[in-house]
Amino acid sequence: MIVDSLHNAAKYYSLHPNFKKAFDYVNQNDIESLEPGAFEITEGLKIIVIHGEGASREESIKGFECHDKNIDIQISIKGAETFAWKPREKCVSPNGAYSDEKDVRFFHDKPDMFFELQEKQFAILYPEDVHAAMIGSGLLKKIVFKVKI
Repeated sequence: MIVDSLHNAAKYYSLHPNFKKAFDYVNQNDIESLEPGAFEITEGLKIIVIHGEGASREESIKGFECHDKNIDIQISIKGAETFAWKPREKCVSPNGAYSDEKDVRFFHDKPDMFFELQEKQFAILYPEDVHAAMIGSGLLKKIVFKVKI
């Protein structure tokens, strides 16, 4: 997992060919005015724009998840968003079977930690990062890039 601000995004371009494309998209568009929805930017890079009410920690961790085929780049646009996190190798209580179609695997495990993103900060979550997001109060706006491994 990586947590940083958009100001430092260029440091991570070399980690995956589509990281630069994702951050270029952020720099070349008015991300605050993006409407909710999902679409493909280029092969192997999808964007999901989310506007929604923040949830409690208890509610959010019901969706404690990780992915096998994608890396998430989650960027806070509006509101302080808290995330739950735990390394996948420590998760021992699956919550259902892996969905290949949705590329998601859920767990009943409790998080090891919580961290908060402020506006214009991001988290890069790899397949080994089990996470739950959208923890907070009030309206949260964010972008999630799905980067195919």
